[in-house]
Amino acid sequence: MRAAPLARAAAVALAVLALAACGKRGNPVPPTVRVPQPVTDLGARAREDGIDLAWTLPRRRVDNTRLFDPGEARLYRAEDAGVGEPRAAMRVDDRIAGYTQIATFRLHDPPPAEVRDGRILYTDRRDLTIGRRYTYVVVTSDARGRLSAPSTRASVTYIAAPEAPVGLQATPGDGEVHLAWQPPARLADGTPPSGVLAYEILRAPDAATTPAVVGRTGPGQTSFIDRGLTNDRSYRYAVRAVRTEGDASTTGSPTPPVTSTPVKTTAPAPPANLVAIPSAGEVRLSWTASPAADVGAYVVYRAAGRGAFGRVGSVRPPATTFVDRGLPPGRYRYVVTAQDTSTRANESVRSNEVAVSVP
Repeated sequence: MRAAPLARAAAVALAVLALAACGKRGNPVPPTVRVPQPVTDLGARAREDGIDLAWTLPRRRVDNTRLFDPGEARLYRAEDAGVGEPRAAMRVDDRIAGYTQIATFRLHDPPPAEVRDGRILYTDRRDLTIGRRYTYVVVTSDARGRLSAPSTRASVTYIAAPEAPVGLQATPGDGEVHLAWQPPARLADGTPPSGVLAYEILRAPDAATTPAVVGRTGPGQTSFIDRGLTNDRSYRYAVRAVRTEGDASTTGSPTPPVTSTPVKTTAPAPPANLVAIPSAGEVRLSWTASPAADVGAYVVYRAAGRGAFGRVGSVRPPATTFVDRGLPPGRYRYVVTAQDTSTRANESVRSNEVAVSVP
């Protein structure tokens, strides 16, 4: 009779032990949701001495929580003849099948030199061969070694880059700089240029700043106008050629830099309605201001009788009057011009001319 109660007690004890073994209640979280998100913006670009790679480091995990403890980033590469689709990126344990790991970036503080503003910038120069296709994949991990899925692939065929363009010239204009150059004489491997050549324009505000691409020409174009610039401010320019051959593209080295300073070349509108009132030994002048916003001075010119005009004085805005004193009796003519504040001090055409007789 006592067997049934004993059996029930044993069943209850087993249930309690089972609950204790499970820890807190609820479905267990799959470990995959704690891995870093995969890189989605891996890019590759061939140039004269290597292949530039760039990507943004993930800041979140697959479950969208913040990744506070980054571990490292691993860069893998596969090489082929460029026929068909690039090799698929399949992760097997802690490696990418068929790919060779070529670089590791430890992301603990302090970050490596390749990390800039949350992005890794790296140039692959390892045993590159002209005509071969190189495909890259990145994986990242957290500090506990949990690896992300492979990134999107980035493939590039390594072809000979063009040398730098020749004879870069920069001519300043009003708020713009006109650039002109000659095509490169050869490719980096010494062969004549082939394929399609376009050109990238690089600009920096000073010698200490890394130039940035501000424009690109169409195929074969060897001139460019950089507009929307600030007058009286110097800019440094360089130009590099971009060669395209079939589906492959590569960037050559830039020209030596040249400096140019845009200047205003348009004169302001002239003052108007000049009036002259003579009196003993002097003439009082007044006029309507120029509508230009950058007038720095009004210049007054005088001529005696039928003689040539000569400058006799100036006033700064907002003044629009001038008194010409110490004059002997006689007949005089006057005009006024507006001069802007640019380094060239562009001067307007003359106002209307007035003539007076000083008693």
